[in-house]
Amino acid sequence: MVAQLDWRSRIAADPRVHHGEPCVKGTRVPVAVVVASLADLPREALLEQFPQLTIDDVRACLLFAAEASHRTVVA
Repeated sequence: MVAQLDWRSRIAADPRVHHGEPCVKGTRVPVAVVVASLADLPREALLEQFPQLTIDDVRACLLFAAEASHRTVVA
């Protein structure tokens, strides 16, 4: 198995940035925007729209979302 990227090195929630919503570190790009955008766009197009992001930032967003979904109860 390939070592997984640690999303904690790329995702932060700072109350002073985007109301504390989890964002890619060093940007104001919320994880939720990245993940939702991937529903409609290939990664390459997403990176064109957000040139401040790297492919590892996108991967970190997906890993964060996957981990968060394990803690979410859907009624």
